[in-house]
Amino acid sequence: MKTTTILIGLFLGIASTTFAQYNSVAGKNRITENVEEEYYDKDLGVKKSRIVEKEVESDTYGNAKGNQYDLAVDGAFEGQTIAVLDFCEDGYSFDTAKGALAEKGFSVYRWSKAAPSPKELKEGLDKSCQLWIVSGRNKYLNEKHLAIIKDFFESGRGVYIWGDNDPYYVDANYIAKALIGVQMTGNTRGDQTVNLQMEEKKAGVMPNHLITTGLQNIYEGITIATLPNHEDLTPIIYGSANNLVTAVYEKDGKRLILDGGFTRLFIKWDTAGTGRYVKNAAAWLVNYERFGDDVVANQK
Repeated sequence: MKTTTILIGLFLGIASTTFAQYNSVAGKNRITENVEEEYYDKDLGVKKSRIVEKEVESDTYGNAKGNQYDLAVDGAFEGQTIAVLDFCEDGYSFDTAKGALAEKGFSVYRWSKAAPSPKELKEGLDKSCQLWIVSGRNKYLNEKHLAIIKDFFESGRGVYIWGDNDPYYVDANYIAKALIGVQMTGNTRGDQTVNLQMEEKKAGVMPNHLITTGLQNIYEGITIATLPNHEDLTPIIYGSANNLVTAVYEKDGKRLILDGGFTRLFIKWDTAGTGRYVKNAAAWLVNYERFGDDVVANQK
């Protein structure tokens, strides 16, 4: 069979090809292609060909196989830096996530288990397109850090706030409450893979969002915190207990992701969808739709 055409997805009426950084399937969860196949016409007694729509090859967990089905083209964000404040006291390697992000061109500058001085944080963020905060069970950030992070966020650059089960969301809640007035709570056992969401506010991956491009199944994390259903948050992942685990804020040109399952970054990484999800999230937080090529220029 000969592949003829990859169907081009649209997201909220915006053609994905408008942005060269995105693959043509941006915003589609189930990726299909038109293929030519031969069949035998019994009436005429001859072989004929026809075009049929088929789902592309899947990986072990049922997601489209291949980086061409991620949100962003490999290398699209070459030269851009993600700043990471990593306060998880239990110790884990960020190397796997760092490697995945590198596929899209991102480098990572990471402070681990201790907060930088406000001056050092400001200098690091001046060179970064987005900030990730991985919370711990203790408070590391102060009002001076918060003021710098708030200015960064207000400028339109992306912020990813990672928490986990109680009490691993101290700084996550400190920053999230200050930026968008929302906090996470609780300790819910997860450790399941959820599928594409079929019913509102039920377990599953939110369909037709740029972040969920190429994802029909995703691992939720081990023990997770829960986000409130808030009018300013767009759900991305509901956990197996029908609790909101991951959501995005997109308002007035600003983008933020709030996530109650940071164990996805280092536990069962090879389970459904984590690598693609992390890459998609970073690509979305670049906020290319707002900044265009200025984002890339500012990194040089």
